[in-house]
Amino acid sequence: MRYPRLDTILMMENHIRRFDGEFRKRKLWESLPKKMMYQTFCLIIEYLMESNKVSIDAQGKVGWIYYPKLVAQSSPSLRWKK
Repeated sequence: MRYPRLDTILMMENHIRRFDGEFRKRKLWESLPKKMMYQTFCLIIEYLMESNKVSIDAQGKVGWIYYPKLVAQSSPSLRWKK
């Protein structure tokens, strides 16, 4: 098993944000600016899903769902109290 470096994870996060909901998993992997092994790609997708940053819809398309600034603006009651 190959574990990804931080710059690889950040590159994938930016790529998913840019093409939010346009690609299925395989096409997303093929469209990455930097090539990587498919197993490494799947590991990153699994990590991003566990951390609630991406989701895969019923059609199999990968979408970005992590928008903390929008949540803070729309729901002031959800902020951390100091």
